[in-house]
Amino acid sequence: MTRKTPEIFAELEPEPRLLMGPGPVDVYPRVLRAMSVALQGQFDPQFTGYMNETMALYRQVYRTDNHWTMLVDATARGGIEACLVSLLEPGDKMLVPVFGRFGHLLMEIGRRIGAEVARVDTEWGRVFEPSEIEAAIKTHRPKVLAICQGDTSTTMLQPLAEIGALCRKHDVLLYVDCTASLAGNPFETDAWMIDIASSGLQKCLSGPPGTAPITFNERCAAVFEHRRHVEQGLRTDTMRDGNGAIIRSNYFDMAMLMDYWSPKRLNHHTEAATMLYAARECARQVLAEGLDAGIARHAKMSAALRAGLQAMGLSLYGDPAHRMANVTGVVIPKAVTDGDKLRGELLNDFGIEIGTSFGPLAGKIWRIGTMGYAARKANVLRCLVSLEAVLRRHGHAAPPGAAVAAAMDVFAS
Repeated sequence: MTRKTPEIFAELEPEPRLLMGPGPVDVYPRVLRAMSVALQGQFDPQFTGYMNETMALYRQVYRTDNHWTMLVDATARGGIEACLVSLLEPGDKMLVPVFGRFGHLLMEIGRRIGAEVARVDTEWGRVFEPSEIEAAIKTHRPKVLAICQGDTSTTMLQPLAEIGALCRKHDVLLYVDCTASLAGNPFETDAWMIDIASSGLQKCLSGPPGTAPITFNERCAAVFEHRRHVEQGLRTDTMRDGNGAIIRSNYFDMAMLMDYWSPKRLNHHTEAATMLYAARECARQVLAEGLDAGIARHAKMSAALRAGLQAMGLSLYGDPAHRMANVTGVVIPKAVTDGDKLRGELLNDFGIEIGTSFGPLAGKIWRIGTMGYAARKANVLRCLVSLEAVLRRHGHAAPPGAAVAAAMDVFAS
Protein backbone atom coordinates (compact mmCIF):
# COMPACT_ATOMS: atom_id res chain seq x y z
CA MET A 1 0.00 0.00 0.00
CA THR A 2 1.35 3.40 -0.97
CA ARG A 3 1.20 6.02 1.74
CA LYS A 4 0.26 9.53 0.75
CA THR A 5 2.76 12.21 1.59
CA PRO A 6 1.16 14.53 4.17
CA GLU A 7 0.41 17.97 2.84
CA ILE A 8 2.72 20.69 4.11
CA PHE A 9 0.80 23.92 4.37
CA ALA A 10 2.19 27.33 3.55
CA GLU A 11 3.78 29.51 6.18
CA LEU A 12 1.27 31.56 8.16
CA GLU A 13 0.71 34.91 6.48
CA PRO A 14 -2.83 36.08 7.23
CA GLU A 15 -4.17 39.07 5.35
CA PRO A 16 -4.01 42.18 7.55
CA ARG A 17 -7.33 43.13 9.13
CA LEU A 18 -8.46 46.08 11.22
CA LEU A 19 -10.29 44.44 14.12
CA MET A 20 -13.10 46.79 15.16
CA GLY A 21 -15.52 44.23 16.52
CA PRO A 22 -16.28 43.53 20.19
CA GLY A 23 -12.98 41.63 20.55
CA PRO A 24 -10.42 40.34 19.96
CA VAL A 25 -8.76 43.51 18.77
CA ASP A 26 -5.40 44.49 17.28
CA VAL A 27 -2.48 43.72 19.59
CA TYR A 28 0.10 46.26 20.71
CA PRO A 29 3.24 45.77 18.56
CA ARG A 30 5.38 45.66 21.70
CA VAL A 31 3.24 42.83 23.04
CA LEU A 32 3.91 40.81 19.89
CA ARG A 33 7.62 41.47 20.34
CA ALA A 34 7.48 40.43 23.98
CA MET A 35 5.93 37.13 22.91
CA SER A 36 9.06 36.32 20.90
CA VAL A 37 11.31 36.46 23.98
CA ALA A 38 13.15 33.20 24.75
CA LEU A 39 11.46 30.82 27.20
CA GLN A 40 12.82 30.13 30.66
CA GLY A 41 12.21 27.40 33.19
CA GLN A 42 9.14 28.07 35.31
CA PHE A 43 11.18 28.18 38.52
CA ASP A 44 14.12 30.12 37.11
CA PRO A 45 14.59 33.05 39.54
CA GLN A 46 14.47 35.47 36.62
CA PHE A 47 11.16 34.05 35.47
CA THR A 48 9.57 34.01 38.93
CA GLY A 49 10.71 37.63 39.14
CA TYR A 50 8.67 38.34 36.02
CA MET A 51 5.71 36.62 37.69
CA ASN A 52 6.05 38.95 40.68
CA GLU A 53 6.34 41.97 38.38
CA THR A 54 3.17 40.91 36.58
CA MET A 55 1.34 40.74 39.89
CA ALA A 56 2.54 44.26 40.78
CA LEU A 57 1.54 45.67 37.39
CA TYR A 58 -2.00 44.28 37.53
CA ARG A 59 -2.52 45.64 41.03
CA GLN A 60 -2.16 49.06 39.39
CA VAL A 61 -4.43 48.13 36.47
CA TYR A 62 -7.10 46.84 38.86
CA ARG A 63 -6.50 49.74 41.27
CA THR A 64 -6.16 47.45 44.25
CA ASP A 65 -3.84 46.60 47.10
CA ASN A 66 -4.86 42.93 46.87
CA HIS A 67 -1.79 40.73 47.20
CA TRP A 68 -3.60 38.01 45.24
CA THR A 69 -3.49 39.60 41.81
CA MET A 70 -2.20 37.12 39.24
CA LEU A 71 -2.92 35.17 36.05
CA VAL A 72 -5.01 32.11 35.30
CA ASP A 73 -3.59 30.36 32.25
CA ALA A 74 -6.77 30.21 30.20
CA THR A 75 -8.91 32.52 28.12
CA ALA A 76 -11.16 34.98 29.94
CA ARG A 77 -13.85 32.32 30.32
CA GLY A 78 -11.35 30.14 32.19
CA GLY A 79 -10.72 33.03 34.57
CA ILE A 80 -14.45 33.27 35.26
CA GLU A 81 -14.68 29.55 35.90
CA ALA A 82 -11.64 29.56 38.22
CA CYS A 83 -13.21 32.27 40.36
CA LEU A 84 -16.64 30.68 40.58
CA VAL A 85 -15.64 27.01 40.96
CA SER A 86 -13.30 27.97 43.80
CA LEU A 87 -15.87 30.17 45.56
CA LEU A 88 -18.97 28.00 45.22
CA GLU A 89 -19.60 24.61 46.75
CA PRO A 90 -22.45 22.46 45.43
CA GLY A 91 -25.67 23.78 46.92
CA ASP A 92 -24.36 27.30 47.56
CA LYS A 93 -26.60 30.11 46.34
CA MET A 94 -25.45 32.44 43.58
CA LEU A 95 -27.39 35.42 42.28
CA VAL A 96 -26.83 36.73 38.74
CA PRO A 97 -28.27 40.04 37.46
CA VAL A 98 -28.76 39.32 33.74
CA PHE A 99 -28.69 42.17 31.22
CA GLY A 100 -27.11 40.34 28.28
CA ARG A 101 -25.58 37.13 27.02
CA PHE A 102 -22.75 36.99 29.52
CA GLY A 103 -25.06 37.02 32.51
CA HIS A 104 -26.42 33.79 31.06
CA LEU A 105 -22.84 32.49 30.87
CA LEU A 106 -22.31 33.15 34.60
CA MET A 107 -25.50 31.21 35.30
CA GLU A 108 -24.37 28.35 33.07
CA ILE A 109 -21.04 28.04 34.90
CA GLY A 110 -22.77 28.22 38.29
CA ARG A 111 -25.20 25.44 37.40
CA ARG A 112 -22.39 23.18 36.18
CA ILE A 113 -20.61 23.70 39.51
CA GLY A 114 -23.76 22.54 41.28
CA ALA A 115 -24.68 25.90 42.78
CA GLU A 116 -28.26 26.94 43.37
CA VAL A 117 -28.50 29.76 40.82
CA ALA A 118 -31.03 32.58 41.02
CA ARG A 119 -31.42 35.42 38.56
CA VAL A 120 -32.86 38.88 38.27
CA ASP A 121 -33.53 40.19 34.77
CA THR A 122 -33.81 43.47 32.99
CA GLU A 123 -34.48 44.13 29.34
CA TRP A 124 -31.45 44.09 27.07
CA GLY A 125 -30.27 47.63 26.44
CA ARG A 126 -30.52 48.84 30.03
CA VAL A 127 -28.75 48.15 33.34
CA PHE A 128 -29.78 47.63 36.97
CA GLU A 129 -30.45 50.20 39.63
CA PRO A 130 -28.78 49.40 42.99
CA SER A 131 -32.24 49.11 44.58
CA GLU A 132 -33.17 46.33 42.14
CA ILE A 133 -30.08 44.36 43.05
CA GLU A 134 -30.54 44.88 46.78
CA ALA A 135 -34.14 43.67 46.54
CA ALA A 136 -32.95 40.50 44.78
CA ILE A 137 -30.25 39.96 47.42
CA LYS A 138 -32.87 40.20 50.17
CA THR A 139 -35.10 37.72 48.34
CA HIS A 140 -32.48 35.09 47.49
CA ARG A 141 -29.81 35.54 50.22
CA PRO A 142 -26.91 34.36 48.02
CA LYS A 143 -23.37 33.54 49.04
CA VAL A 144 -22.08 35.13 45.82
CA LEU A 145 -23.40 37.88 43.57
CA ALA A 146 -21.89 37.41 40.10
CA ILE A 147 -22.25 40.23 37.59
CA CYS A 148 -20.65 41.55 34.40
CA GLN A 149 -19.45 45.13 34.33
CA GLY A 150 -19.59 45.48 30.57
CA ASP A 151 -21.65 43.05 28.51
CA THR A 152 -20.53 43.34 24.90
CA SER A 153 -23.65 41.57 23.63
CA THR A 154 -25.71 44.65 24.56
CA THR A 155 -22.81 47.18 24.77
CA MET A 156 -24.08 48.25 28.20
CA LEU A 157 -21.92 49.13 31.23
CA GLN A 158 -23.34 48.25 34.64
CA PRO A 159 -22.51 50.86 37.34
CA LEU A 160 -20.77 49.14 40.26
CA ALA A 161 -19.88 51.94 42.68
CA GLU A 162 -22.78 51.12 45.04
CA ILE A 163 -23.02 47.36 44.51
CA GLY A 164 -20.02 46.38 46.61
CA ALA A 165 -21.30 48.24 49.65
CA LEU A 166 -24.67 46.52 49.28
CA CYS A 167 -22.95 43.14 49.17
CA ARG A 168 -20.92 43.91 52.30
CA LYS A 169 -24.09 45.06 54.06
CA HIS A 170 -25.71 41.68 53.39
CA ASP A 171 -22.53 39.58 53.79
CA VAL A 172 -22.42 38.58 50.12
CA LEU A 173 -19.24 38.04 48.09
CA LEU A 174 -19.14 40.15 44.92
CA TYR A 175 -17.60 38.66 41.78
CA VAL A 176 -17.27 40.91 38.70
CA ASP A 177 -16.48 39.82 35.15
CA CYS A 178 -14.64 42.80 33.67
CA THR A 179 -13.31 40.97 30.61
CA ALA A 180 -14.67 43.53 28.16
CA SER A 181 -14.29 46.67 30.25
CA LEU A 182 -11.02 46.69 32.22
CA ALA A 183 -8.61 49.47 31.13
CA GLY A 184 -11.20 51.08 28.85
CA ASN A 185 -13.72 52.08 31.52
CA PRO A 186 -13.23 53.06 35.18
CA PHE A 187 -12.75 50.03 37.44
CA GLU A 188 -11.99 50.59 41.12
CA THR A 189 -11.54 47.24 42.85
CA ASP A 190 -10.88 48.54 46.35
CA ALA A 191 -12.93 51.73 46.30
CA TRP A 192 -15.99 49.83 45.01
CA MET A 193 -15.50 46.95 47.48
CA ILE A 194 -15.24 44.30 44.77
CA ASP A 195 -14.16 41.02 46.34
CA ILE A 196 -12.97 39.21 43.23
CA ALA A 197 -12.72 40.05 39.54
CA SER A 198 -11.38 38.51 36.36
CA SER A 199 -10.59 39.81 32.91
CA GLY A 200 -8.86 38.87 29.65
CA LEU A 201 -6.24 40.43 27.44
CA GLN A 202 -8.13 40.58 24.14
CA LYS A 203 -10.26 43.68 24.74
CA CYS A 204 -9.05 47.03 26.09
CA LEU A 205 -5.75 45.53 27.27
CA SER A 206 -5.06 44.87 23.57
CA GLY A 207 -3.31 41.53 23.85
CA PRO A 208 -3.97 38.03 22.54
CA PRO A 209 -6.58 35.80 24.17
CA GLY A 210 -5.08 33.08 26.31
CA THR A 211 -4.53 34.26 29.88
CA ALA A 212 -6.84 35.85 32.45
CA PRO A 213 -5.68 38.48 34.97
CA ILE A 214 -7.57 38.09 38.24
CA THR A 215 -7.59 39.80 41.63
CA PHE A 216 -9.22 38.89 44.94
CA ASN A 217 -9.14 40.06 48.53
CA GLU A 218 -8.68 38.28 51.85
CA ARG A 219 -12.42 37.55 52.14
CA CYS A 220 -12.10 35.30 49.10
CA ALA A 221 -8.69 33.98 50.09
CA ALA A 222 -10.25 32.69 53.32
CA VAL A 223 -12.84 30.75 51.33
CA PHE A 224 -10.16 29.21 49.14
CA GLU A 225 -7.99 28.28 52.13
CA HIS A 226 -11.00 26.63 53.79
CA ARG A 227 -11.36 24.43 50.67
CA ARG A 228 -7.63 23.70 50.29
CA HIS A 229 -6.77 20.12 49.27
CA VAL A 230 -3.21 19.59 48.06
CA GLU A 231 -2.98 16.95 45.34
CA GLN A 232 -1.45 13.67 46.42
CA GLY A 233 1.67 13.81 44.26
CA LEU A 234 2.75 17.10 45.87
CA ARG A 235 1.79 16.40 49.45
CA THR A 236 4.30 16.39 52.31
CA ASP A 237 3.80 15.45 55.95
CA THR A 238 3.63 19.13 56.96
CA MET A 239 0.76 20.00 54.61
CA ARG A 240 -2.77 20.25 55.99
CA ASP A 241 -6.03 20.32 54.08
CA GLY A 242 -8.84 22.75 54.80
CA ASN A 243 -12.16 21.72 56.32
CA GLY A 244 -14.32 22.71 53.35
CA ALA A 245 -15.46 20.75 50.32
CA ILE A 246 -12.77 20.08 47.74
CA ILE A 247 -12.71 22.47 44.79
CA ARG A 248 -14.17 20.51 41.87
CA SER A 249 -11.49 21.43 39.37
CA ASN A 250 -7.82 20.62 39.66
CA TYR A 251 -6.69 23.08 36.99
CA PHE A 252 -8.84 25.96 38.28
CA ASP A 253 -8.22 25.27 41.99
CA MET A 254 -7.50 28.74 43.34
CA ALA A 255 -5.91 27.46 46.55
CA MET A 256 -3.29 25.56 44.54
CA LEU A 257 -2.85 28.53 42.20
CA MET A 258 -2.16 30.69 45.26
CA ASP A 259 0.61 28.29 46.28
CA TYR A 260 2.02 28.39 42.75
CA TRP A 261 2.10 32.21 42.66
CA SER A 262 3.39 32.53 46.23
CA PRO A 263 7.01 32.17 47.40
CA LYS A 264 6.21 28.48 47.98
CA ARG A 265 6.18 27.99 44.17
CA LEU A 266 4.38 24.68 44.74
CA ASN A 267 4.20 23.05 41.33
CA HIS A 268 0.73 23.08 39.79
CA HIS A 269 0.84 23.61 36.03
CA THR A 270 3.65 24.86 33.81
CA GLU A 271 3.20 28.60 33.53
CA ALA A 272 2.36 29.75 29.99
CA ALA A 273 5.53 31.80 29.69
CA THR A 274 4.77 33.48 26.37
CA MET A 275 1.33 34.54 27.61
CA LEU A 276 2.85 35.86 30.83
CA TYR A 277 5.25 37.97 28.76
CA ALA A 278 2.24 39.24 26.77
CA ALA A 279 0.21 40.03 29.88
CA ARG A 280 3.14 41.81 31.49
CA GLU A 281 3.67 43.97 28.40
CA CYS A 282 -0.07 44.73 28.05
CA ALA A 283 -0.10 46.11 31.58
CA ARG A 284 3.11 48.07 30.93
CA GLN A 285 1.58 49.68 27.85
CA VAL A 286 -1.64 50.59 29.64
CA LEU A 287 0.20 52.06 32.63
CA ALA A 288 2.77 53.89 30.48
CA GLU A 289 -0.07 55.74 28.76
CA GLY A 290 -1.71 56.31 32.12
CA LEU A 291 -4.85 54.46 33.16
CA ASP A 292 -6.99 57.61 33.23
CA ALA A 293 -5.56 58.83 29.93
CA GLY A 294 -6.33 55.50 28.29
CA ILE A 295 -9.89 55.51 29.59
CA ALA A 296 -10.33 59.06 28.27
CA ARG A 297 -8.95 57.97 24.87
CA HIS A 298 -11.50 55.15 24.67
CA ALA A 299 -14.30 57.58 25.49
CA LYS A 300 -13.09 60.10 22.89
CA MET A 301 -12.81 57.52 20.11
CA SER A 302 -16.27 56.15 20.85
CA ALA A 303 -17.76 59.65 20.95
CA ALA A 304 -16.30 60.40 17.51
CA LEU A 305 -17.48 57.08 16.10
CA ARG A 306 -20.99 57.58 17.46
CA ALA A 307 -21.21 61.10 16.10
CA GLY A 308 -20.21 59.77 12.69
CA LEU A 309 -22.70 56.91 12.80
CA GLN A 310 -25.55 59.23 13.70
CA ALA A 311 -24.51 61.65 10.94
CA MET A 312 -25.03 58.74 8.54
CA GLY A 313 -28.62 58.48 9.71
CA LEU A 314 -28.01 55.43 11.91
CA SER A 315 -29.52 54.88 15.35
CA LEU A 316 -27.43 53.83 18.33
CA TYR A 317 -28.60 50.98 20.54
CA GLY A 318 -29.30 51.01 24.26
CA ASP A 319 -29.50 53.43 27.16
CA PRO A 320 -27.20 56.33 26.21
CA ALA A 321 -26.34 56.96 29.87
CA HIS A 322 -24.84 53.50 30.30
CA ARG A 323 -22.99 52.64 27.10
CA MET A 324 -19.55 51.06 27.32
CA ALA A 325 -16.75 53.43 26.32
CA ASN A 326 -15.23 50.81 24.03
CA VAL A 327 -18.09 49.10 22.15
CA THR A 328 -20.96 50.76 20.28
CA GLY A 329 -24.20 49.09 19.27
CA VAL A 330 -25.73 50.41 16.05
CA VAL A 331 -29.19 49.45 14.83
CA ILE A 332 -29.11 47.87 11.37
CA PRO A 333 -31.08 50.24 9.10
CA LYS A 334 -34.22 49.00 7.35
CA ALA A 335 -32.66 49.40 3.90
CA VAL A 336 -30.10 46.69 4.77
CA THR A 337 -31.84 43.33 4.34
CA ASP A 338 -28.78 41.20 5.12
CA GLY A 339 -26.59 42.60 7.88
CA ASP A 340 -24.12 39.71 7.72
CA LYS A 341 -23.61 40.17 4.00
CA LEU A 342 -22.76 43.82 4.58
CA ARG A 343 -20.29 42.83 7.31
CA GLY A 344 -18.72 40.40 4.88
CA GLU A 345 -18.25 43.13 2.28
CA LEU A 346 -16.76 45.43 4.87
CA LEU A 347 -14.28 42.68 5.77
CA ASN A 348 -13.44 41.44 2.28
CA ASP A 349 -13.42 44.76 0.43
CA PHE A 350 -12.05 47.07 3.13
CA GLY A 351 -10.31 44.72 5.57
CA ILE A 352 -12.39 45.88 8.55
CA GLU A 353 -14.12 43.52 10.96
CA ILE A 354 -17.17 44.60 12.98
CA GLY A 355 -19.41 42.33 15.03
CA THR A 356 -22.91 40.97 14.98
CA SER A 357 -24.84 40.15 18.16
CA PHE A 358 -26.61 37.31 19.96
CA GLY A 359 -30.00 36.17 21.21
CA PRO A 360 -32.79 38.74 20.87
CA LEU A 361 -30.37 41.17 19.18
CA ALA A 362 -29.15 38.76 16.50
CA GLY A 363 -29.63 40.39 13.11
CA LYS A 364 -30.79 43.65 14.71
CA ILE A 365 -27.57 45.43 15.67
CA TRP A 366 -23.92 45.57 14.71
CA ARG A 367 -21.27 46.07 17.37
CA ILE A 368 -18.28 48.25 16.61
CA GLY A 369 -15.31 48.24 18.96
CA THR A 370 -12.95 51.12 19.64
CA MET A 371 -10.62 49.55 22.14
CA GLY A 372 -7.00 49.08 23.00
CA TYR A 373 -4.42 49.69 20.30
CA ALA A 374 -7.19 49.95 17.67
CA ALA A 375 -8.83 52.92 19.41
CA ARG A 376 -7.11 55.56 17.30
CA LYS A 377 -8.31 58.49 15.22
CA ALA A 378 -7.21 57.06 11.87
CA ASN A 379 -9.02 53.79 12.53
CA VAL A 380 -12.27 55.52 13.48
CA LEU A 381 -12.18 57.59 10.28
CA ARG A 382 -11.28 54.59 8.14
CA CYS A 383 -14.18 52.63 9.62
CA LEU A 384 -16.67 55.44 9.01
CA VAL A 385 -15.56 56.02 5.41
CA SER A 386 -15.71 52.30 4.61
CA LEU A 387 -19.03 51.72 6.35
CA GLU A 388 -20.57 54.67 4.51
CA ALA A 389 -19.49 53.23 1.16
CA VAL A 390 -20.90 49.78 1.92
CA LEU A 391 -24.14 51.18 3.34
CA ARG A 392 -24.76 53.20 0.19
CA ARG A 393 -24.29 50.07 -1.93
CA HIS A 394 -26.98 48.39 0.20
CA GLY A 395 -29.48 51.19 -0.32
CA HIS A 396 -29.02 53.25 2.85
CA ALA A 397 -28.79 56.90 1.81
CA ALA A 398 -25.93 58.04 4.03
CA PRO A 399 -25.10 61.71 3.34
CA PRO A 400 -21.68 61.73 1.61
CA GLY A 401 -18.88 62.85 3.93
CA ALA A 402 -21.17 63.67 6.84
CA ALA A 403 -19.81 60.92 9.08
CA VAL A 404 -16.19 62.00 8.82
CA ALA A 405 -17.13 65.65 9.29
CA ALA A 406 -19.05 64.84 12.47
CA ALA A 407 -16.22 62.70 13.84
CA MET A 408 -13.68 65.41 13.08
CA ASP A 409 -15.77 67.90 15.02
CA VAL A 410 -15.50 65.62 18.04
CA PHE A 411 -11.76 65.25 17.62
CA ALA A 412 -11.41 69.03 17.27
CA SER A 413 -13.28 69.54 20.54
